[in-house]
Amino acid sequence: MRKIVLSVIFMCLACMAMAQGGAATAPAETPRALSAEEYAKAKAFKVKDLDNDTYVKFENTYVLDRYEMRKPYFITGDDGLKKRIDLYKLIAKDGMQELGTMIYYTNEKGTLYTAVLPGFRADAAIWGKYFEDIHAIDKEEKNFVLKLSYVLSKEFGFQLYKAANQGKNLKAESGTYSNNICFPGTQQVTMADGATRALKDIRPGDQVVTVDPGSHRATTVRVKALVAHEAKNYAITSLLVVAGREQATANGTEVHISSRVLQATPNHPMMTASGKKRVGDINEGEQIICQDENTHTYQTFTVFNKMEAAGGVQPVYNIVADGGSTFMMNGVMVLQK
Repeated sequence: MRKIVLSVIFMCLACMAMAQGGAATAPAETPRALSAEEYAKAKAFKVKDLDNDTYVKFENTYVLDRYEMRKPYFITGDDGLKKRIDLYKLIAKDGMQELGTMIYYTNEKGTLYTAVLPGFRADAAIWGKYFEDIHAIDKEEKNFVLKLSYVLSKEFGFQLYKAANQGKNLKAESGTYSNNICFPGTQQVTMADGATRALKDIRPGDQVVTVDPGSHRATTVRVKALVAHEAKNYAITSLLVVAGREQATANGTEVHISSRVLQATPNHPMMTASGKKRVGDINEGEQIICQDENTHTYQTFTVFNKMEAAGGVQPVYNIVADGGSTFMMNGVMVLQK
């Protein structure tokens, strides 16, 4: 996802206690956390038949109980490949205390990946190991963390998902704020023929797509100039926007998920469902217009994550056109300056 790696970095502990405390039936038992040894052991637990095995015992010590008896999620992304996610509660049989959630992720080739989401009592080292594990899977399975976050946000509404850019943050890097309303040169502009081209490679005379914010009708306009601003360590706002279409079936929940990442200086204007806003003022949960890659129509996507960070020393660019009011940048509708 273009330098953005999603990670679960903040947990609402009170809500998680409610969600993961339901299995405990012996209030006299002293609540305990998942240990490092148990974390490593649980990663090896396998469910033989994910379609039918809803309650499985291991070593006569642990139980895997299908989460809320939910059927699996089948998630198809922009690449057309269908993935499967199954969730099981990880329970210590002694006292029936819930220690965490087992995540089983099966790709279109049948390859199974396992992760263990710790319970809220687990210490920071175990949470760190969980983050390492899911990002390792993400390197093999493109957009794994995005798809997992979508499912967990549906099942665990208390969890808040934030974007992380290699651990960087704006305060630490002292990003430059300026009056320039621009984009990094790597952002992709939609051309008149439907192809995309890096913004820095746009030239006067090129024909690019503009979309009417009200009617969603697309036309083309001619580029008059590409304005380049000097290289600085600009503050860059990144928006991860997602559209998910769900359908309940006999086998589980079918999800078709599309996502886009837009990067811009915080003061660039955009049109949201609630009106015109600067990119830096847009909040998670707001809706903006994007192009659906499959239907080539313009649909409403929801801002799933927002991050602001110094983008490193680089020039930034903007297009001057002979008409229209918008451009499509990385498949996201942005307003002209």
